[in-house]
Parts: sequence; structure tokens; C-alpha cells
Amino acid sequence: MYVGFDIGGTTVKYGVLDETGNILEKAAIPTNYDLAEFLDELVAIVENAQEHYKKIDGIGISAPGIIQKDGYMQTAGAIKPFYGANIKVELERRTGLAVSIENDANAAAIAERWIGNAIGLDNYLCIVLGTGIGGGIVINGEVYRGAHGMAGEFGWSIIDTLPKSGNIEEVSWNKRAATVGGLCYQYNLAQKAADKNAIDIWDARKIFAKEAAGETLALKIVDQFLTDLAVGMLNLISCFDPEVILFGGGISSNKEFNERFQRRLSEVMNRHESIHYLKDQIIAAVRPAKLQNDAGMIGAVYQIHRQVTQKQFI
Repeated sequence: MYVGFDIGGTTVKYGVLDETGNILEKAAIPTNYDLAEFLDELVAIVENAQEHYKKIDGIGISAPGIIQKDGYMQTAGAIKPFYGANIKVELERRTGLAVSIENDANAAAIAERWIGNAIGLDNYLCIVLGTGIGGGIVINGEVYRGAHGMAGEFGWSIIDTLPKSGNIEEVSWNKRAATVGGLCYQYNLAQKAADKNAIDIWDARKIFAKEAAGETLALKIVDQFLTDLAVGMLNLISCFDPEVILFGGGISSNKEFNERFQRRLSEVMNRHESIHYLKDQIIAAVRPAKLQNDAGMIGAVYQIHRQVTQKQFI
């Protein structure tokens, strides 16, 4: 048995999984940005699992950001207090268990190849849409991490004209097509421009509900969000020529959203002459990941399972 954690900018999902990736139980807690308190919470969850299960063999962690092989977190996405932390070392010291920590998008990609929609595939991408946009890259059957573990930070890519001054990440894919850091962020910016006392909304479902009710601002923001998401996917197809792009995150499980996104992606592809010519021949499909919100946790557990049992990558 293993304890798996999937650390996000707003929520930490966790569960107990067996050696085949089956989730025996799962739950979630808000992400605590105080590192010391956060570690206490994780240790308490592990100790509770040890009380209820015969044996816990290790801990697998999925987390945002650039993570080195030794567990050092160069960055941690939106969780700025975790920059420079080493949760792996701290949990090993406090629990006595083996711990593996993996970038969240890499973990999702690994999970999909283990028991998801990438079984048998050697060249694919896995995109995680959430607070930001992360990417897991599998090339020739191996996870590609880059020289410093930074590969797959797709959300940093710039997709629009640069602002005349200031942080150019304002026109990055993160700020335009992530569900929280993009859709919600753009909606809040727009409503604050019209009414400085407007209350921020950080739940994408509420914005979609406003769109469904016909609110002009929501209609405009969601429309641009769909286009920006499609454009980013088109760029990745052009750069990597994958067999498939799988995308996860809470929004990926919404059937209506997926149908709308596929229509917008098709529209964008049809306006790109070269892509349109190859569209029905070799252009990768973009599909929801099978494991959706559980992918990060499952992939993290697969990594610790490999470490404990000395298995090779599937």
C-alpha cells in the first residue's frame, strides 16, 4: 500500500492506493501555504493511513513546479512559500518511509501510460489545467525533464503581443488559458476595470454559470479562453508532433466543455493552412485524460512503487 498526495495551488488531494494503482480511499484538504503546518498535516495523514492499513510501503507526491531529482523544489507553481523546500527529505525524516516527489504534469503523464489513455503510446503530451498550466512530455517512451527539470512549463509560453512594459507573463498561456490563473484571472481583471468594488471569482464553474445566464462579460471571457486554449494546443502539436495530447484538471471531466473546446479547436485548425492540410492524416487528437483529477496522485504512487520494487518504467 502507498499514500499518494497531489499538491495543488488550492487543494491537496490524497489517498491510499495499492500496487496496481487502485484507489482504496481518497479525500482532500485546502493547501496550507505555511510549510511547517503543511508538513504536519501530511504526516498526520500518513500516520492515520498506517493505523488503518497493514503496511504502508512508501509515499508518492505530485507537486507543481520545477523539482530536482533529489526532491529540491526549485519552484512550486503558485505556492511561493515552498520555493527551495525539500518535502521529500522532510517526510522521509519524519515518517521513516521512502518518498518520491514528481512534477504534477509528469506524474499525470506517467499515470496515463500506466492505467490510462496512453497505454502503449511512446510519444505524447499530458497537459494539466488548473491554477496554471503544466505539461508532461513523453518521448520515445521516456519522460523528458530537460537539463534542469524545467521541461513542460508550457504555461510560460507567450501567445499574444507583448505589453509595452511590465511582466510579459500577463500574455502567457498561464494567464490566458489556465482555469484559475487564466479564465478566472481574466474575468476578475475585466470586472474590476468596470467596478473596482467587484468581488473576485476563483471558481471557473461560477463563470460558466454566468455565461450560461447570458452575462455579456462572461460570454466574452469564456469565448477568448476557448480560443487561447486551442491556440496553445495547436502550438504544442506543431512543436512535438505527438501521438495524442491528453489534458486533465477538473475542467476535463465536463462533457459539455469538452464538446465546446473540440469545436473551437477544429475551427482554429481549419484556419491554419498547413495544419488543416494534415488534420485528418497525422495531426494528433486532443482528448481528456482518463484519470482526470486522480492522475497526479496515481502517477506519484507509480513512481514510489517503482522505487520500492526497482521496476522499470512501463
